[in-house]
Amino acid sequence: MPAHFLRRLTGRTRTRSANRQLGAALAFVAGAVNAGGFLAIQQYTSNMTGIVTSISEHLALGNLVLAMAGLGALLAFISGAATTAVMVNWARHRRMHSEYALSLALEALLLLAFGLLGANLSAFVAVFVPVTVLLLCFIMGLQNAVITKISHAEIRTTHVTGLVTDLGIELGKMFYWNRHHTQKSAHYVAADRDKLLIHVTILAMFFIGGVAGALGFKAIGFLATLPLAAMLLLFASMPILDDLFLASAGQSQPEN
Repeated sequence: MPAHFLRRLTGRTRTRSANRQLGAALAFVAGAVNAGGFLAIQQYTSNMTGIVTSISEHLALGNLVLAMAGLGALLAFISGAATTAVMVNWARHRRMHSEYALSLALEALLLLAFGLLGANLSAFVAVFVPVTVLLLCFIMGLQNAVITKISHAEIRTTHVTGLVTDLGIELGKMFYWNRHHTQKSAHYVAADRDKLLIHVTILAMFFIGGVAGALGFKAIGFLATLPLAAMLLLFASMPILDDLFLASAGQSQPEN
């Protein structure tokens, strides 16, 4: 990929088109990790609605161990999102080009760790399955937070409930019959076709990523995480290299 494209995709200066492109790519990664993770540990790790429901269910049934496991997954997701917030604000205060790229690079490294953990799952299931659950939840929180901050909460990539709801709302507006109101009327109902396109794109990429992740895991196991990690590292590379170049040249970027 051209260097200027990578700078635009994950750099500090944001555009609407870059946000869409990055959101689509991260939705693909989220779908692949979610599906591959389920095949690995029989649990989806991006669905916090299901995890919170399972915590309450296990508490009601007296399954305290399972409830605590669900709580751990929830806290891991929250911790991932908090980590992104800390990294973004730390880099922003130092005027770094990689304020968003750092979180993506960390996600790539953690995906590599997931692949390494997977090689030991069969031998140490009691230890590595819980660790893998926490790791994947942390990754999902990390990723969802970075695209949320980049797009000012317009795009989210690790779960689709809100996305499908927004899609349904826009479709309802599009098919609404404005019988008594013209386009110039304050009461005219019109769909935001731009937003509709974003929702459809993110949903489609999440689905395609899920299919690719499941097929990849079925074919080569945990090695399927390597292309995902490599892609994220590539996306994050140019802003990080720009900061390293400035640091090596002695051009410090002072904290605000």
